[in-house]
Amino acid sequence: MILAGLPANLADWITSRFGPVHLVADVSWPRDDSRVWRVATGTQTLYVKLSPDPADHTRERAGLAFAAQALDPLQAPRVLAADESLLALATSPVPGSIVRGLELTVGEEQRVHARAGALLRRWHERSPRATSGDHASICTSITRQAGEADQILPLIAKATTAAQQALVRDAALELPRCAPATPVVYRHGDYATRNWLWDPHHGFGIIDFAKAAPGLLVEELVWLQGARWLERPDLRRAFFDGYGRELSQAEERALQLLTVRLAASYLATGLTQGDSALVERGHQGLERLERAHT
Repeated sequence: MILAGLPANLADWITSRFGPVHLVADVSWPRDDSRVWRVATGTQTLYVKLSPDPADHTRERAGLAFAAQALDPLQAPRVLAADESLLALATSPVPGSIVRGLELTVGEEQRVHARAGALLRRWHERSPRATSGDHASICTSITRQAGEADQILPLIAKATTAAQQALVRDAALELPRCAPATPVVYRHGDYATRNWLWDPHHGFGIIDFAKAAPGLLVEELVWLQGARWLERPDLRRAFFDGYGRELSQAEERALQLLTVRLAASYLATGLTQGDSALVERGHQGLERLERAHT
């Protein structure tokens, strides 16, 4: 048996529920807080995840429970077992390959984005009504992000153009005003291509619900806007064709401001920590946003 870094107590837990473990593959992302394994037992293959903290574990379980109600069985994993003391979850496999890094034709990419839009619309439409506490938490989060944009400005001044600084300044000033005018949903929370699965025969699915929580609908789209759509408007059109509607003017403005805030945050963090990859990501994002604005 190959354990591939599987902790002994986790291996014992899996064995007690699913029988002897025959093969383990570490499928974690290359970061400290990602701990995921594909495990083969005598009767089935499953995925086992250790959450980094109780809050992530709670969100993941809630997100998976919601997915079981909102989505078809082949569109999202199902919980097979959970252990709160270990912060462990065992889930069923979903057909397909991770979309990030997948070699697709232009037409296939458009088809994937259309399916992603359709699935997200279904997810959002089944969202429970947000509570007053949810709205208060969202307001606090958006205010914090606006404050962060304001604090970032001096840090990135020498590394950005006047036009880029103006975009960040707009984010600091406008976010608290425009956010209340946009819809609140139960978000997947990390709707990026690293969490999309694509299979030409079975279709589209999603994984990783550790960030699932109530929030602004457009927060779901910030990574896609900054990393993909500004350079590939055809993918954005395909996504919203699948979603079934375009964004309103207020939603569009909030998305732009949130995308600016994220790009500026990448740049500031990269400059502060000496991380060249984050610096490059921030520069690219702000340059794309500046071109789109002009």
